[in-house]
Amino acid sequence: MSDDQPDRSHRPGWAPRDPTLPPPPRRRPRRSRPRRVLRALIGTFLLAGVLAVGGFLAGYLLVEIPPANATATAQSNVYLYRDGTTIARAGEVNRENVRLAQVPLAVRHAVLAAEDRDFSSARAVDPKAMVRAAWNTLTGKGRQSGSTLTQQYVKNYYLGQEQTVTRKVKEFFIAIKLNREKSKDQIFEGYLNTSYFGRNAYGIQAAARAYYGKDAGDLDTAEGAYLASLLKAPNAYDVATHPENRTKALARWRYVLDGMVKERWLSPADRAAVTFPTPQTARPATGLAGQRGYLVQAVEEYLTSHGVIDEKTLAGGGYRITTTLEKEKQDTFVTAVDEQVMTRLDPARNPADRFVRVGGAAIDPASGRVVALYGGIDYTRQYVNNATRRDYQVGSTFKPFVLAAALQNASLTQDGEPITPNTYYDGADKRPVQGWTGAVYAPANEDDASYGEITVKTATDDSVNAVYAQMAVDVGPAKVRETAVALGLPARTPDLNASPSIALGPATASVLDLAEAYATLANHGRHGTYTLVEEVTKDGETLKLPASAPRQAVSREAADTTTAVLRSVVESGTGTAALAAGRPAAGKTGTAEDDKAAWFAGYTPDLATVVTMMGQDPETGKQMPLHGALGQPRISGGGAPAQIWAQFTRDALAGTEPRDFELQLGEGAQDWLEPVDPSQPDLPTEGDEGSPRDETAQAGPERLRDQPPGRTAQELRGQDLRGQDLRGQDPRGQDPRGGPYERGPGQTGPHEPGPGQTGPHEPGPGQTGQEPRGGQEPRGGPDQRGPDQRGPYERGTEPRAPEQALPGQ
Repeated sequence: MSDDQPDRSHRPGWAPRDPTLPPPPRRRPRRSRPRRVLRALIGTFLLAGVLAVGGFLAGYLLVEIPPANATATAQSNVYLYRDGTTIARAGEVNRENVRLAQVPLAVRHAVLAAEDRDFSSARAVDPKAMVRAAWNTLTGKGRQSGSTLTQQYVKNYYLGQEQTVTRKVKEFFIAIKLNREKSKDQIFEGYLNTSYFGRNAYGIQAAARAYYGKDAGDLDTAEGAYLASLLKAPNAYDVATHPENRTKALARWRYVLDGMVKERWLSPADRAAVTFPTPQTARPATGLAGQRGYLVQAVEEYLTSHGVIDEKTLAGGGYRITTTLEKEKQDTFVTAVDEQVMTRLDPARNPADRFVRVGGAAIDPASGRVVALYGGIDYTRQYVNNATRRDYQVGSTFKPFVLAAALQNASLTQDGEPITPNTYYDGADKRPVQGWTGAVYAPANEDDASYGEITVKTATDDSVNAVYAQMAVDVGPAKVRETAVALGLPARTPDLNASPSIALGPATASVLDLAEAYATLANHGRHGTYTLVEEVTKDGETLKLPASAPRQAVSREAADTTTAVLRSVVESGTGTAALAAGRPAAGKTGTAEDDKAAWFAGYTPDLATVVTMMGQDPETGKQMPLHGALGQPRISGGGAPAQIWAQFTRDALAGTEPRDFELQLGEGAQDWLEPVDPSQPDLPTEGDEGSPRDETAQAGPERLRDQPPGRTAQELRGQDLRGQDLRGQDPRGQDPRGGPYERGPGQTGPHEPGPGQTGPHEPGPGQTGQEPRGGQEPRGGPDQRGPDQRGPYERGTEPRAPEQALPGQ
């Protein structure tokens, strides 16, 4: 060591390195966390890629193209009553294959415009579309298939319609293989021959015969576009079977034509010249004659709309379907309609009898089971099901939902008074509603009658439009709509709009829809699972049926108070024909616009039933007024519909003990304030036909305070009603009359408001809305009240008296 170098060996804490030892390893710098994550991700993706490629190769090698499925030789579906007896066998496949060259080019282009516009150039599968469809389905944007036309053909011909992961995987690989083994034309020809078009028609040839009575080679562009539009929803877009869906069907048809223009398969000029080709009436199999076809159709719609089975799978057959329908009650319904209406029709003498249609539905309120349906005169003669169609206004049968909404929401009048059956309203004809921020709305009463200050109970008895339009505003039209849906009307019901006119019933719910809502009232406001199907099995396997926990749609007090008011309608209002059922009953009459339909909806504690009588031209399908039908000037809900209801209810419940309603009334509903002449009979006696009623007779027998209306079961059992002839005129000897929306001058269509009217379905001059009472003097004076009792809309003057008597109102 040099003398100049410092001696470090003596520094504290430092020891010299042994020169015989190897140098220590150098520490590598620590990697950053992002780099580690990136490497892990790259590794994961590489592994996923290897697995995907391996899975694809395995799937491609393992999944073989199978033989054609059994749809071509499908079994029939068997439909059974609840007791196991057979309703019908249906579902045999109707198919006739044609070559692609036999199908007009315009029709082929229409199908491609509807289903797969890139078919000629695209691959057999579209993974992006499949992922997008799966995402939309999972996020609640509606079930979508994401399938190309090739995949749809594979599903139709080789596999089935079930929505499973296994089926989708098989479909994916078979489509790829098929695209390599067959030409595009061969695949397209197979698709056209296997696709389901509705009406039990498989393939374009069967569809052409079913919808237009011609061969596929004779179809024009418009017809081809309509058949192509059916591929998305064959049953729903059949405008002959479901006229209420015509708007949606037209939109789909236009979408197809516009797609043809976009793809330059159709010129804009030719597109503009095309008109909608209305299909012919369906011709069902003779095995579905009578009521059988209607029952099968209703059950199929229930299964497909509730997601139990999709339409194409059901059409494949092999299912054993046990319904909730009871054969004895079903036969009883048919007998009641025949005796009250069908045997009395005489088209030769009364041309309007040609237009008569009848629909009906009955539900057990306690179980929610549909026990009987009446769809029409004969399924092979009249294809549209009157029990399930949604294209006729329900009229005043909607008014109980307004009352139930008022009671449920503890609503107040414009003057701040609680709404109860005893609340007074101004029943003046064409009285503008108060508190509505929209355009002036002043609905007319039946025959332009003014009623002065009347209670809600009397307004319900007489179906007074002015009162209920105001009540709807007091409650809030949106709350009224909400209550109607909660009770059972579908939210998608056409014309169920939140406006003052909602109270007059412009909504076009079906008979079955309305029966469900009334059954909820009968069940004390409790909404259960309403069903047409008891069990569905195939090859020993039982399918899962929809079920929902019972819920309280409205409070028991609200429902029971509404029931008490509806009992008064039967006891002394427009529905007295229902008394012939011989047991306690509640109900409401209704009449559609221009007298095109008349309704009676009612219930006992054991059975809720709705009956409607509709007018429709058998040639054109146009809705027609029922003026002159059955030899009567006008048809009201209190006439033939209530008479059918009474006979059916009486006979369907024969042998069971009549039960009283067990009602829990809400606050303010205990006092019935309208004393009347107790000598006025509730049912007609021999020789009283056509006699006018005294004004004081309108509220029925005088009631004591704290006693709601309605005779007991013991009182009704004491009357001999079984032998009474329900046919002919109203039980009080009146000419049944009605027509809530009869058009006045200047009104041109069923939904077109007249000058100065903006709300939907506003009646014009001479338009009314409530059911007639018939043979009585119009009410004009106030109800009998004590001193200083005034209604919420009394303006400090005496209510006006009727301007004139209107005979036969």
